[in-house]
Amino acid sequence: EFGTRSLPCLQQQWSLPRFAAAATSVRAIGVCYGVIGSGLPSKSDVVQLYKSNGITSMRFYFADKDLLTALRGSGISLALDVGNDKVGELASDSAAAASWVRDNVQAYYPDVDIRYVVVGNEVPGAASVLQAMQNVHAALASAGLAGNVRVSTAVKMDAIENSSPPSSGVFKDPAAMSPIVQFLAGNGAPLLANVYPYFAYEYSDGIDLNYALFQPSSTTVTDPANGLVYTNLFDAMVDAVRAALDKAGGGGGVDVVVSESGWPSADGKGATVDNARTYNQNLINHAGKGTPRKPGSMEVYVFAMFNENQKDS
Repeated sequence: EFGTRSLPCLQQQWSLPRFAAAATSVRAIGVCYGVIGSGLPSKSDVVQLYKSNGITSMRFYFADKDLLTALRGSGISLALDVGNDKVGELASDSAAAASWVRDNVQAYYPDVDIRYVVVGNEVPGAASVLQAMQNVHAALASAGLAGNVRVSTAVKMDAIENSSPPSSGVFKDPAAMSPIVQFLAGNGAPLLANVYPYFAYEYSDGIDLNYALFQPSSTTVTDPANGLVYTNLFDAMVDAVRAALDKAGGGGGVDVVVSESGWPSADGKGATVDNARTYNQNLINHAGKGTPRKPGSMEVYVFAMFNENQKDS
């Protein structure tokens, strides 16, 4: 995540027609909604903000009754995190998982279109994550909702190594990730990945800024294993995750949902308001095209709706 890096409020970055027109061509364009900041609007006002800007999907990082109530009948689909602090409890106690599902999913679905329950955001210790995922899925199944609400987890790009060329992508800890991937494959759920080309650009002297921003660039990468040509860093990163999934037992059946992506507007190399606006708009425009490894629309959540100015780095 970006921590305290400055991210301007997204309604200041796009006009409604540009956002809505792009969103109609993409499986789902969502925006992450975090609340670790001062002076933020009420939950009901935020829901109206999403609706007025044509944003049809939201990611939220913990169960919140005020937000869930405000989302009733809104038509906004939700990727709902259990909260990292809950993962251990849900892993060790199936009754706690059943209670969480009853209070935060059954009590609101289908009035609230909960698309995913996200068990862990960039959480180390995959064994507890998997057990929590299994317990939450079992609770959803008992409630008759497992076919409608998918259970997944969100990983960061640090979970992937050998990502260049993209076809060489592999999980750093395949023994831990393979059971998670097999769980996802068995339940028709995607893997959520937080994909930030900015960090690769910031920490490397060899990456062209335009290549990272989806702008025309002299940089192209041809994958020697399959001949696929990459004209932007985002596609290369996503396809490295796809390659890792296949090697971990996904068999091509586990999709990737980009659960966070964005660009900071201050406090770093190349971090400007103009670059943030360029990246975010180009990301939305590009998402309908998919990646070289999997053309077609993809699901993307832009980070973030508000600048969380009280968030730890």
